[in-house]
Amino acid sequence: MPLRVAAGLVAVTIEKAQQLPRQVVELPVTAVSQVMQISMRVQQRITDLAIKGDRAISSLRPVDDNPSWATFDDEAPARPAEEPAEPVGELPVEEPSNGSVTDLRPPARDATTAGAPAGLPGYDQLSLAQLRARLRRLSVEQLTELLAWETAHQDRPAFVTMLGNRISTVTDL
Repeated sequence: MPLRVAAGLVAVTIEKAQQLPRQVVELPVTAVSQVMQISMRVQQRITDLAIKGDRAISSLRPVDDNPSWATFDDEAPARPAEEPAEPVGELPVEEPSNGSVTDLRPPARDATTAGAPAGLPGYDQLSLAQLRARLRRLSVEQLTELLAWETAHQDRPAFVTMLGNRISTVTDL
C-alpha cells in the first residue's frame, strides 16, 4: 500500500509539472480576477454598512416630508396663512433719501407688449431655466415666433442665444 501511494504521488507531481507552463501563463489573469473579487466584496460590505448606518441615523431623527429645497419651477412657493400675498406684477414703493416717492412697479404695457407669443403663453414672465424646460415641445415656427418677439421686446442676450441655438438644433434634425 505505501508503494502504491508513493507511485500515485509521483504521477500527480508529473501531471502538475506538465500543467505548470499553462498555469504560469494564466497566473496574472487569475490573480487579477481574485483581487477584483475581493475588492468587490469589500465594496459591497462597505455599502451594506453605510445603508445600515443610514437606517440607524434616520430612526433617530424624523425626515421632513416637504423639504424647502425640493421645489420645481412650476410650483409656487408656499406662503404662511398670516402673510398677505402681494398682487402679482406690483412691486413695493420705495422712498429715496431726498424725500420723493419712487414707484418700482414695471411700466404699464401697451397693446404690442400686452401678451406673449401665441406659442407659449406667459413667455415674458418665464426665467431662462423655465423656458429651457419648455423648448423641446415647440415647433420651429413657434421658436421663430418666440425669437422674433424676444428681439422686438425684451431682447435679452441669453434668451436670444438659447432660442437661436434651439432653432438651429431643430432645423438640423
